[in-house]
Amino acid sequence: MADTDAALKTPTDLSRNDTKTVADALNGILADSYALYLKTKNFHWHVSGPHFRDYHLMLDDQATQILATTDAIAERVRKTGNTTLRSIGDIARRQTIKDNDAEFVSADKMLVELREDNLKLVEILREAKEIVDEAKDNATSGILDDWTDQAEERAWFLFEASRKG
Repeated sequence: MADTDAALKTPTDLSRNDTKTVADALNGILADSYALYLKTKNFHWHVSGPHFRDYHLMLDDQATQILATTDAIAERVRKTGNTTLRSIGDIARRQTIKDNDAEFVSADKMLVELREDNLKLVEILREAKEIVDEAKDNATSGILDDWTDQAEERAWFLFEASRKG
């Protein structure tokens, strides 16, 4: 092991193989969280139409919530003795949530796309939950429950906001 690797090896009672698997899952969640955060902010900045104020505020609240999870995700990776994302390129290589670079997206389509992205994140969080439970990483398991609940709530709000009539 190189000296630089040893300097970042945080002590843990969890197995090194297990923590590597947990870290890989968490780094994927972190990449998707940044992708979802930026897409949510993009839509917040560019939303238009009769419900502008409501959607603008809701998307800003959701983006803030997503960004708030990123530090906790990265710190869980470090607490298990692993390293986390280091760059935009690293995020791009790991993200599964697709970017939206369209010049215009209708408000209705924004809400549907973000709802689907949040539900995709829920799916990824549930997969990670299985991995961390197998690794006996109780701390990460509990936090994943909170992040899942938050993503489900965001999807619910987006669904309700997009209903007609």
